[in-house]
Amino acid sequence: MPGFVHLHVHSSYSLLEGALTIARLCELAKADRQPALALTDTDNMFGALEFSDKMAAAGIQPIVGCALAVDFSDQDALPRTGSPQQLEHPRIVLLAARENGYRSLMRLNSRAFLETAPNQPPHVRLAWLEGETEGLLALTGGPGGPLDAAIVAGQSHLAELRCEALARMFGDRLYIELQRHGGSAERSAEPALIALAYARGIPLVATNEPLFARQEDYEAHDALICIAEGRLVVETDRRQFTTEHRFKTRAEMAALFADLPEAVASTAETRGAARFGRGCRRRSCRASRSARTARRSTKQRNYASAPRPGSNVGSRPTGPRPAAPSRTIASAWPSSST
Repeated sequence: MPGFVHLHVHSSYSLLEGALTIARLCELAKADRQPALALTDTDNMFGALEFSDKMAAAGIQPIVGCALAVDFSDQDALPRTGSPQQLEHPRIVLLAARENGYRSLMRLNSRAFLETAPNQPPHVRLAWLEGETEGLLALTGGPGGPLDAAIVAGQSHLAELRCEALARMFGDRLYIELQRHGGSAERSAEPALIALAYARGIPLVATNEPLFARQEDYEAHDALICIAEGRLVVETDRRQFTTEHRFKTRAEMAALFADLPEAVASTAETRGAARFGRGCRRRSCRASRSARTARRSTKQRNYASAPRPGSNVGSRPTGPRPAAPSRTIASAWPSSST
């Protein structure tokens, strides 16, 4: 079977965008005997633990990641189609290869929310990636990424500058991402992306960015996107996906990129480099045990420091501890003589 691995995948944790539950993703990957699967939800890592648990239990290597918007500070962010009042920055896909990369990904994801103005969608600044790229793999994001957006806008020089900035930060852990859903933007950007990859010696990687399971689910998913953006299905000037944004099998992806087998092979190489998914599960289990231990210790300290009958509340007794009172209900009430 072809050695393809899905590296750009959205679950229902990509709120109002993805329509695949973690359990459904696990079923689809297991049915196709896929050796590994990445989870790269938009702007969050809410599903990381559930994803790692379910995939590992099914014998599938989990790869934890996130699709983060990046402000390159080289031009104004482009408005999202159908939502002119909301600006959107291009996204890159980051995958945790080691534990330090997972920690960096959590920090970046947190900063995207905590250090972004309330009237702006969450995003990170390019400068924030400095010092945080060790242990991370980066994909250029496909049609919504910084390279594709610049190329489609007729700014090839800007795409080169952005590629150079990412290559400087990630080195040989950067991959130029190609997607083929039949869209005009994908077709127009692909030749320039391939030329840029070959010129700079950056590997190509094939992705599909599935959002739903089957072609039959397209209309329901399209309605979900309309709900998310307050639009009507009959409107055409809005964000739309295609029936090809379904969860494809390894054989389908290998056939789709038959003319670029190296882009398919890169997914398997990336799987070999990203080995932290199971570690995420172990780390979460250790964290849960540590939290339980801390709670028990806190309860024990609180019990030990609680004031004893006959002692002055709020002060440390200096004399011998008084004898414990009789454990009877009557002893807890005032004497009838008073």
